[in-house]
Amino acid sequence: MSDPATRLAELGITLPDPPAPAANYVPFVVSGSQVFIAGQVPFVDGELPWKGHLGKDVSLEDAQAAARQCGINILAQLSKACGGDLGRVVQCVKLGGFVACTPDFTDQPKVVNGASDLMVEVFGDAGRHARFAVGAPALPLGVPVEVDAVFEIRS
Repeated sequence: MSDPATRLAELGITLPDPPAPAANYVPFVVSGSQVFIAGQVPFVDGELPWKGHLGKDVSLEDAQAAARQCGINILAQLSKACGGDLGRVVQCVKLGGFVACTPDFTDQPKVVNGASDLMVEVFGDAGRHARFAVGAPALPLGVPVEVDAVFEIRS
C-alpha cells in the first residue's frame, strides 16, 4: 500500500481546511500516541449539502456520501494533528458513527461504511478499526450523520 498522501491523490481527494468547532470544544486532542478526533459532520466548503433523517428524507446512498465526507473531514483534522504528515498514522483504532434516522431505520452500519471504507482505502490494513454505528433522533445542524475517530500515531 502506498503512503496516505499518495493514496489520497490517487482517490482524487484534496483534504479541506479542517472545519472549526461549532461549540466549546477542540477539534482533536493528542494524548501520548493517540489522536482523538471530535465528531465531524459532512461540511463541504463550509456548507452542509446533506440534511435530514434516514428512513424519511435522506437516501442510503446520500447518507453514505455524507459519512464519507465526515471521514474526509476527520482526515483533515488528523493531518493537522500530525503536522501535515499522515505517514505518522500507525492505525485507525476506532470510528463512532451517529445516524439521524426514523425509529424503524436499521441500516446504520451501512451508512457509516462510507467513512469506514475511506479509512481502508487510504491506510490499507492500518485503516481497519473497531466501530459503532447507532441511530439518533437528531444530530447537530440537522445533518444525517456524524463520525468521530481515534488513531494511533508515531511520534
